[in-house]
Amino acid sequence: MKNYFITGTDTGVGKTFVTAALIHDLQQRGMRVAPMKPVAAGTVEIRGARMNEDVALLQEISRQRYALADVNPYCLATPIAPHIAAIREQVVIDIALISQAFSRLSANADTVLVEGAGGFLVPLSATQSMAEIPQALNLEVILVVGMRLGCLNHALLSAEAIRARGLSLAGWVANAITAAPMAAQADNFATLGARVAAPCLGNIPYIDAAGSVAAAQQAARHLQLDSIAV
Repeated sequence: MKNYFITGTDTGVGKTFVTAALIHDLQQRGMRVAPMKPVAAGTVEIRGARMNEDVALLQEISRQRYALADVNPYCLATPIAPHIAAIREQVVIDIALISQAFSRLSANADTVLVEGAGGFLVPLSATQSMAEIPQALNLEVILVVGMRLGCLNHALLSAEAIRARGLSLAGWVANAITAAPMAAQADNFATLGARVAAPCLGNIPYIDAAGSVAAAQQAARHLQLDSIAV
């Protein structure tokens, strides 16, 4: 099976939630799935240690235990744009180091799901963006679309940016991020299906407690991954 980069139309659209659901679905198919979030910003105390909440969820839902330093090579303390947090913390994000961690993960897994931070073009430094990670790791891309006003433009721009960098868009996932559906949600979903030239891998309704394993397992029921689970 191939390896995938999960990006989103914006921050706060449920990338980690969807990545966890993807992990669960593929594990149910008997696959060894390694999670990876190369760059994370913002930490909390979990079992006496400081770590990123998104990384903790990905680790928790994974059936195998992978080294935290490989799953999350760069854990920045401040929950702001990664390049700004890196400057403030005097950290230089090195894609070569991320590639080495990815190689170690992929050696012990059938597939690696690599989750980005923020949107597709979020800066990592003065000269690099998140888009360079899937390029360096030769990953196909899965786009998470947060179903809210503006999602059509954000999704189509993201898809265009992905293809402009020579990357393959393997599919997209619609994720309802508010309890009250967006206005004309079904029509917006249909428009995305007509205009995003990639298969829809799932249409996830709003699920409360989206940061939990149980919620991610519930979300996995709304995925259709036959086109990528090969």
